[in-house]
Amino acid sequence: MSKNKINVLLTGASGSVGREALKMLSKEQDRFDVTVFDVKSKLSLKMLAPYKDSIEIVYGDITKEQDVKAVCLNKDVVIHLAAIIPPLADEKPRLAEAVNTQGTLHLINNLEALSPKAFFLYSSSVSVYGDRIDNPNIYVADPLQPSEGDEYAVTKIKSEEIIRNCKLDWSIFRLGAIMGNHKISNLMFHQPLATSMEIATPEDTARAFVNAIDQKHLLSKKIFNLGGGESCRISYEDFMSRSFALAGLGDAKFPEKSFAEKNFHCGYYMDGDDLEKIVHFRQDTLESYFRKEKEKIGGLQKFFTALLNKPIKKYMLKMSDPYKAYHSNDKEMINRYFK
Repeated sequence: MSKNKINVLLTGASGSVGREALKMLSKEQDRFDVTVFDVKSKLSLKMLAPYKDSIEIVYGDITKEQDVKAVCLNKDVVIHLAAIIPPLADEKPRLAEAVNTQGTLHLINNLEALSPKAFFLYSSSVSVYGDRIDNPNIYVADPLQPSEGDEYAVTKIKSEEIIRNCKLDWSIFRLGAIMGNHKISNLMFHQPLATSMEIATPEDTARAFVNAIDQKHLLSKKIFNLGGGESCRISYEDFMSRSFALAGLGDAKFPEKSFAEKNFHCGYYMDGDDLEKIVHFRQDTLESYFRKEKEKIGGLQKFFTALLNKPIKKYMLKMSDPYKAYHSNDKEMINRYFK
């Protein structure tokens, strides 16, 4: 590591935001010495292979303090993106707690000892605000009220508390609806169609973290909402309609009670411009997002999707937990999903 460069530790580099952050950091090798800490998997090995000669790659388990300690010496900046996200976080809450909360604690403890002057940048989530169907306008100062069953949000709130009480310089970005490279899962039905969404792309989100490195004096010990702004706002129902049409799936109509009516999250960040004014990260809009998504879908793929749209939607419906709960008369789950 060079004394003249900024030593950056990046966790979660194989995730959608992490990949973009690594791309950006790697383009400035004259400024940054980058260490990536990630769990070893087929995905991470493949994704990090092109960088093996230009960055330090350390594979390890964030739940093991000794593994974490190995990457915490002499770091100037830490961009902590590693996390177990939904739906896995909700299905395996112990794993989410171990990785998201205890993993963050391991990082903080070792950085305090080995890199006490490090600037710690943390990716939290809009999920910490809980259900905002009736009051979608969100501010940083709003109470943190995770929705019932949202284990991911619980881990993020605990991690925020750990960070706020640490001895390092830190800043927390509560990420809005980060859209890009999503896989179809049961989560699509957990979100009420009436949800107000403010999306951000992985590229813009990564840019916020990388640009934040030079703005420590304006960000330190502060929490910000990170979203794409007014040009990235849409209802979930409209978002689904546009996404389905783009993919060749026709309309996004499903039987009644397929989608939950409460207990999710998302909304509009009314103070989101505060972060934009400091780190100038926004380049995408809803239109550029959908344009990028369109480019990913080949004509042949769209043709066959359109041809098979009915069986595909039937398969999707089997993922709907609200629909299953309603038709099995599961009163506990009905109460969780429906008003």
